[in-house]
Amino acid sequence: MAMTRRSASHLLSAFRPFSLLLQPHLVDSSPAAASARRAMSSASALRARDEKDVARWRESMGRMRNIGISAHIDSGKTTLTERVLYYTGRIHEIHEVRGRDGVGAKMDSMDLEREKGITIQSAATYCTWKDYQINIIDTPGHVDFTIEVERALRVLDGAILVLCSVGGVQSQSITVDRQMRRYEIPRVAFINKLDRMGADPWKVLNQARSKLRHHNAAVQVPIGLEEEFEGLVDLVEMKAYKFEGSSGQNVTASDVPLNMEDLVTEKRRELIEVVSEVDDQLAEAFLNDEPITANQLKAAIRRATVARKFIPVYMGSAFKNKGVQPLLDGVLDYLPCPLEVYNYALDQNKSEEKVLLAGTPAEPLVALAFKLEEGRFGQLTYLRIYDGVIRKGDFIYNVNTGKKIKVPRLVRMHSNEMEDIQEAYAGQIVAVFGVDCASGDTFTDGTVKYTMTSMNVPEPVMSLAVSPISKDSGGQFSKALNRFQKEDPTFRVGLDAESGQTIISGMGELHLDIYVERIKREYKVDAKVGKPRVNFRETITQRAEFDYLHKKQSGGQVCFKMVIVFGSSSFVL
Repeated sequence: MAMTRRSASHLLSAFRPFSLLLQPHLVDSSPAAASARRAMSSASALRARDEKDVARWRESMGRMRNIGISAHIDSGKTTLTERVLYYTGRIHEIHEVRGRDGVGAKMDSMDLEREKGITIQSAATYCTWKDYQINIIDTPGHVDFTIEVERALRVLDGAILVLCSVGGVQSQSITVDRQMRRYEIPRVAFINKLDRMGADPWKVLNQARSKLRHHNAAVQVPIGLEEEFEGLVDLVEMKAYKFEGSSGQNVTASDVPLNMEDLVTEKRRELIEVVSEVDDQLAEAFLNDEPITANQLKAAIRRATVARKFIPVYMGSAFKNKGVQPLLDGVLDYLPCPLEVYNYALDQNKSEEKVLLAGTPAEPLVALAFKLEEGRFGQLTYLRIYDGVIRKGDFIYNVNTGKKIKVPRLVRMHSNEMEDIQEAYAGQIVAVFGVDCASGDTFTDGTVKYTMTSMNVPEPVMSLAVSPISKDSGGQFSKALNRFQKEDPTFRVGLDAESGQTIISGMGELHLDIYVERIKREYKVDAKVGKPRVNFRETITQRAEFDYLHKKQSGGQVCFKMVIVFGSSSFVL
């Protein structure tokens, strides 16, 4: 075949760099050419370094999980978090809720929480499990503190829904599940308290299907129940696990007990069928009667869970230290990393056009302030970083207010403890000091003008009149109310213009009682609480006929003026 002059010229051009390497005397040795070659070499090295950095960050973010633990009150959320921190090495002793041992659970840092045995404020922490970094937010279970669940789920990528094996699906379980649906949170379920009398995990699993409309299936089968609860059988790996040691820290694996083989086979087939309904790859293998390997099933469960089409159900007893380590493995195996979640911002320069965030450190900074606290060193602002990098000493811009702010201190939270850090990257949850802002504000580095969508804030449902007993403590009283109102969007303070009373409004009686108690403890102000006064008013509702004799003295003791009224006529005497 003949080669044209143009194609020959292109071919020679393509091979010219290699011919120059083979014949160094042909290389242009002028200073300009040498400078150009150095620039090309530097650019190539920079691209290679950038590609390595991107690959390193993608791997790092792939090993990150941001999860919340939510449930109905007294389902064992804080107890579960305590075990998670112990098994991951973040704490070295296990302490129980209510502070029976004088210490109390790590995540319940407030004295009121330890006294009442309930979680009042959501608390953030982090831990490492099998080289994966897990950021955890433990949330309250009481309906009065629902805003804490709301703003935690707003910034998380996955969640653990804890259900009580005795109580089953309860009222707040339904509320929490609705919040997870609102923010499109992939989740796993954990049926807790299998050691209690009356525990029935299969009843709870069916309740989740009927009441919560969960497309779910168990990935574990318990070995015994109530006092005979010994361990779990993993339906994916087909292994039996038992938890030994003083705190259940030693996990031993063995074959499935012979007396449970039929039940385990049945439940594994049910798991495969349920997942096949929402995953095409597994369905194809299942319909072709191909043997389903553990890796195939695990990959299918992950795809379906991340797509929010399936909820794997784990089991155990956090209080008895059983089932927590397999749950942690499930968080790594089935819940998404920050790169697998779609987060959107609104571009204020383009009429709030929806923008998909890349979720990488290479992009401009985008961070959302989702929680405020008054700390020892000023206002503590919790941030979820969606894009970019934030460093101590950097200037950041509050898009909502237009203010430029310097970051004086950057920390990671471990309940009420702080660890100073120099920088944080996309996907992480951190806190900053000295940044004046409101909950829901968006921060950028100034190159973009994005705002994150706000969280849902329910309206208050109850009000009380409150006033300081001592007039001298009015300043501290006002300071406390202003602080609590800034921290909690569901706590409202107002002044009734007619009665002159200070009215506080919130999500319930417990919600308001907690704040009154905090005013007393944290600000040393005794407050008087009562019902709001309402002015009594009368009005004419219908016409009435009457006769009336009016007497009026007009000229001293002798002279009287008398007006006599008969129906619609009157006479003056």
